[in-house]
Amino acid sequence: MANKKEKHSFLSRLFGNRNKIMDSMIEEQVQSPGRMMLSNFLHNKLGMTGLIVFLCIFLFVLIGPYFFPLDLGYSDNTQSNVPPTNNMMTLPDGLKNNVKAIAPGTTFGVGCDNDGNVYIWGYTKITDVIDLANIPDEVKEAHIVDVAAGYDHVTALDDEGNLYVWGNTRLGQDMVPSELKPSRLSGPKNIVQIEAGYQFSGALDDQGNVYFWGNGNMADLDVKKDYQGHVKKFAISTYNYCLLLDDGSVVYGGLQASNAFTNIPANLSSGVVDIAASGDTMAAVSEDGTITVWGNSTHGETNVPQTESKPVDIYGGRYHYTALMENGDVISWGDNTHGQASVPDSVNNGEISTVFAGFYQNYAVTTDGDVKTWGLKGHALGTDDLGRDILTRIVNGGKTTMTVGAISVIIAIFIGVLLGGIAGYFGGKADMLIMRIAEIVGGLPFLPFALLLSAIIGTRVSVEMRMYLIMVVLGVLSWTGICRLIRAQILAEREKEFVVAAKAMGVREITIVFKHILPNVLSILLVEATLNFATCMLTESSLSYLGFGIAPPTPTWGNMLTGANNSVVIQQYWWRWVFPASIFGICTICINLMGDAIRDAVDPKSSER
Repeated sequence: MANKKEKHSFLSRLFGNRNKIMDSMIEEQVQSPGRMMLSNFLHNKLGMTGLIVFLCIFLFVLIGPYFFPLDLGYSDNTQSNVPPTNNMMTLPDGLKNNVKAIAPGTTFGVGCDNDGNVYIWGYTKITDVIDLANIPDEVKEAHIVDVAAGYDHVTALDDEGNLYVWGNTRLGQDMVPSELKPSRLSGPKNIVQIEAGYQFSGALDDQGNVYFWGNGNMADLDVKKDYQGHVKKFAISTYNYCLLLDDGSVVYGGLQASNAFTNIPANLSSGVVDIAASGDTMAAVSEDGTITVWGNSTHGETNVPQTESKPVDIYGGRYHYTALMENGDVISWGDNTHGQASVPDSVNNGEISTVFAGFYQNYAVTTDGDVKTWGLKGHALGTDDLGRDILTRIVNGGKTTMTVGAISVIIAIFIGVLLGGIAGYFGGKADMLIMRIAEIVGGLPFLPFALLLSAIIGTRVSVEMRMYLIMVVLGVLSWTGICRLIRAQILAEREKEFVVAAKAMGVREITIVFKHILPNVLSILLVEATLNFATCMLTESSLSYLGFGIAPPTPTWGNMLTGANNSVVIQQYWWRWVFPASIFGICTICINLMGDAIRDAVDPKSSER
C-alpha cells in the first residue's frame, strides 16, 4: 500500500494531475487579486472580529448623537458624580399598590406606604459618609404618613405629628422649630403639609401657620407675621417659597425686598386653588383652570400646553411641571432632558387619582393603586463632576475623535501618494528634493511641535477652527511614511513590462503613475492608511489629554480622560475613566487587527505560514 501511494505521488508530481491543474486554472481565471485578498481577509477570524467590532463602534458614534444629543452648556450639580445606575424610579416591592406618599429627590426617591413603613431607592449617597438609605431606627419604628425629599436630606412626618430629618444635617436641616414639636400642654401637632428644598425644610399646621428651618444663609426662611394663621398651602423652590392664603391669593411670605418671586402676577390676588414650585419658578392654578407661571423661566416652564379639560392640581419638578386634569388625565411641560415632560400614553386613561413629582421624576398613582412613572431612570454609564452624562459624551466625543483621525489620514494619504508617486517614478532631482523634504518633516518632534503651535494659537480661534487645525497639522506631519512606502513600491513597479508597454503606446507618464502603477500598490496603501488612522486617533487624544487639543466642553475621548486625570477620580469615580478608556482602547485594537489582517491578506505567502 505504501509503495502504491508513493508511486501515485511520484507520477502525479512527474506528469501532473490534469483535474487539479484545470481547477487551479479556473480558480485563477475567476479570482482577481482583489477577490483573493478579500477571500483571505474574510477567512482571518481576528481581522473579521476587529472589523465587526469597529463597525459597531463606528455606527454607535455616528448614529448615537441623534439619540443622545449634546448640550455643550449643560451642567447640573444635583447629578454630579453619579455612578452607573438605572433604578432611580424603581419602586420597592413593599410600596407597590400600597402608596401613601412619594417624594422624588435628586438621584433617589423616598416613600411611605399605608402601613407607615418608609422606603428609599435610587442612588442614595449624599457624600462618602452620608447615605440616605441609612434610615434612623426611630423612623423605622414610627408610623410615617408623609415624606419630603430635599437636595441632601429627607424629612418625614408620623401620625403623632413628630418630624424626623436624616441625611446631611450639619447646616441645621434637623433643627425643627419648637412650635412644631408636640408638648404636654398642646398635645400632638396636626401638621398637614411638609416640603423640603435646598438645605432647608418647611411644615404647615392645621391652624394655617407655616414654619421653615435649616440653612438660612441662602434661603429666606422668615415668614411675615401677617400671613401666619392664613396659610392654606406653600410651595418651595430652590431658595425661596410662596404661600397660598385662605382667601385664594398668592403671596411671597419672606422678608426679602425683591427677588424673582416677589412680583406676583395680578391675576393671582384671588381665586387660586393650588400652587407649586420648580427650581426657579412658581406656578398657580386658578378656579377657571388658568395656569400662571412666574419667576426665572429658563427651561420652558412658561410654555403651558392648551388642554380641553381643566387642571385641578399642579406639581413641580426641578425644571418642569406636571398637572392633574379634571378628567383624570395628566400633562407635563418644561425641560424634557430626561423625559420628565413626556407623559406616557398609558398614563392618560382617565384613571389617575394623584401625582407625585419632583426634580426629574414623576409618579402617577391610578385609582387601582398602580404606579406609572416617567422621567430620569438613571445614567447608564454614570456622570462626571458637572453632572454630564458619560454615555452622551462618549458618543459625541467618539464622533469628534474619529472625524479628526479620518480627515487627518485622508490629508496624509493625498500628500504622501502625490509626492511618493512623483519621487518613485521620475527619480533624479525630483526624488532627491522630495525625499530630503520628507526627512526634514519626519525629523520634526511631533508632540512638542504640536504643543508649541497650540500654545501660540491659544484661545485666538474657536473650538471648531481648532479642530480643523489639528486635522491639518496631523495630516501635514504624518505623510512621510506613506510617501516612502509609495516611492519604494513604484520603484519596483516602474520597470515591469506593463509599464514599458504603456510607454510604447504613448500613454502620458502622469497617467501611467496614477492609473497603471498606483492601483497595483493600493493594497499596501490600504494597510498603511488603516494603521495610520489608529495612530492619528491616539495622537489627537494625546494632545487633548495633555490639554493642548480640543478643549472642553466639546468632548473627545482624550479630553474626557484628561478630566479623570486625578487620583481622587481614579479611586472613587472609576466610571469617569474606565468607560472612555475602554471604548478607545477597543477601537484602537480593532483597527490594528484590521490592518494586520489586510497585510496578511495582501501577502500571498501568508496562507503558508
